Amino acid sequence: MAYEISVGPAQLTIHIGECVLITETDGQIRQPSERGLFYRDTRVISEWEITVDGRPWQALSAAAVAHYAAQVVMTNPALPTDTAALPAGSISLTIGRMLGLGGMCETLTMRNHNRTAVRILLAARMRCDFADIFDVKSHQIISRGETITTWSAAEGRLDTLHTNDDFRRGVSVSPAPRSPVPTLQDGALGFLVELAPQASWQAELLYRLIDGTKLLEASSDRFAEQTTSAQARASDAWCEQAMQLRSSYVPMQLLFEQSLDDLAALRLPIEGTNLEAFVPAAGIPWFAALFGRDSLVTALQTVPVYPDFARGALEVLARYQADGTDDNRDMQPGKIPHELRNGELAALGLVPYRPYYGTADATPLYLILLHQTWRFTGDDGLIRTHLGTAERCLRWIDDYGDLDGDGFQEYRRLAPDGAENQGWKDSGNGVLDEAGDDVPAPKALCELQGYVYDAWRRMAEVFETLGQAERATALRGKAQDLFDHFNAVFWDDEQQFYALCLNPAKRPVMSISSNPGHLLWSGIVPQDRAAAVVRRLMADDMWSGWGVRTLSAAHPAYNPHDYQLGAIWPHDNGLIALGFKRYGFHAEAARIVKGMVDAGSRFLLHRLPEVFAGTGRDDTPFPVQYLGANVPQAWAAGAMFTFVRALLGAGVDLSDNIVSLDPFLPDWLPDLHIEGLHVGCRRVDLHVWRQDGETRASLSGDPAVKLVIRSVADTSQSP
Repeated sequence: MAYEISVGPAQLTIHIGECVLITETDGQIRQPSERGLFYRDTRVISEWEITVDGRPWQALSAAAVAHYAAQVVMTNPALPTDTAALPAGSISLTIGRMLGLGGMCETLTMRNHNRTAVRILLAARMRCDFADIFDVKSHQIISRGETITTWSAAEGRLDTLHTNDDFRRGVSVSPAPRSPVPTLQDGALGFLVELAPQASWQAELLYRLIDGTKLLEASSDRFAEQTTSAQARASDAWCEQAMQLRSSYVPMQLLFEQSLDDLAALRLPIEGTNLEAFVPAAGIPWFAALFGRDSLVTALQTVPVYPDFARGALEVLARYQADGTDDNRDMQPGKIPHELRNGELAALGLVPYRPYYGTADATPLYLILLHQTWRFTGDDGLIRTHLGTAERCLRWIDDYGDLDGDGFQEYRRLAPDGAENQGWKDSGNGVLDEAGDDVPAPKALCELQGYVYDAWRRMAEVFETLGQAERATALRGKAQDLFDHFNAVFWDDEQQFYALCLNPAKRPVMSISSNPGHLLWSGIVPQDRAAAVVRRLMADDMWSGWGVRTLSAAHPAYNPHDYQLGAIWPHDNGLIALGFKRYGFHAEAARIVKGMVDAGSRFLLHRLPEVFAGTGRDDTPFPVQYLGANVPQAWAAGAMFTFVRALLGAGVDLSDNIVSLDPFLPDWLPDLHIEGLHVGCRRVDLHVWRQDGETRASLSGDPAVKLVIRSVADTSQSP
């Protein structure tokens, strides 16, 4: 049986850049709700309803036909007239919407299916509350500042502007050139329409956003042009630059294609560039913004697919690297930011996100991404450009990451409104002890040690290449010390597993969680312990059949429907699968991939959400949604590319123009064909297939690139 599990309430969502439109399935916006037209963390339009002669239309069907375009089809109710009533369903209304980076083009098309002429009033009523996205999410709408609406009858233009000190945001709604001009009818934009039998009528409204002193331009393309629009061409051009996958196992290919489409949709143009450099927004609807950790992880996932995501992340995060200390934002010199917001609350300093620095892992992840991008692209200019940023990251790790000088990375919140937990599990209850109580700060998460270990080893290679042998030796020595110290303190012989973290008393907290899976990805686990870690992560209390849970089902606080206390995160599973592959556990890595692909094939559009419930596959033959999950979400989409790497074990050695593979295709996956793999400035195609019970591979494309089959299992994990 085919399943199509939807995520979240039934609604229409389209988005592009920092502009997001969420409506009910009939295209309208009613309150109270979390819906609206959002721009840069502000709900610009909070209500939008359309009527015919003061009565509601009857919705028939609606769809988002692209990430930036949606259409709704409606018919009229029975309408009384001075002569005879117009029968229900005799007039159709189609609403077509196209989002652009600076607003929206809305096309209203009516058709008269009567044998007589009709005269009707079409009215679109809208309201703007300019609520900050944090207020919308908390369902506590607070009016701030001043909002003024002005009407120009000559132009048919309705302007609504909200100001609060230096914060200024608004929307200007007006007819497109050559479109009928509306009148203002009791606060609504009205069109008095006369239609002959079987005739049609059309109007176009442009919603131009106001940001500061700038009046932005709405989409220049109409809905009828959506397949050839600038938005479509830009999305197609981006996808053509990215690596492609073909497989006779259709669920694998469909999940890959949807993941690629989602990443194309989540691109945020970087200010100060030609708008062709991008960093991915974290997710829709709540995180259409720059997030440090999310951008770095997504870029790590996609370096072989589209390395310019990594270039964009390295560039934009370097701009916001902390250059001072501000406890109200958990900010210290050299730290990579966590989250940048552009709404009213952030502008007024009522929330700390301008930007906020409460992340303990983004700084070492920046170093890991810099090295990985350099190795895949061969671009020495990346190192020259970002070496200063990297040096400051290394100093932050030494001076601020280790709070008490014990050799481990810890974190503690200083900002009153900051995040209590500052690893990737950053919910308020994301780090619990064995009894289910919050672990107090400072806390030393296990994966932070792995990230820093990995970052030091990678930066040692960078400095060695730069001719700075002493720096390279020093970093390798620090990595060796951390490797030894970590494995002496965090490992529990009785449970044959690593502690989740150390508490303030330096006691290992043995809550069984997915966090130690990241240690395999980082390479900080000795080879002789790897099998035990893999077994524990794949035990019944951790493995749901769809993926590895964030927390053991045997833990007293386990809840499969909680954000990080038992739910399943695709990106988490992708990094764990890469760790399995690194240590030679091919079948176990493939098992994770199969669970994720199976889950993805059951979700609507073959799209993996940010997170889904940790319910067991034996109990429910379909994955269960997590209420409130972002979809699409960047590192959920990016997880697909880590699944491919976990099967192929792909690496590059640009000094000899070599692509190395350690491929393993399980019996359910007959073949994978990779088109356009980035190898420095070259691109090649890989062909991997099963034959006679073995996995075989070949390479085509650029003849200068050679294929080498070799094991990726690292038998000497210490530096």
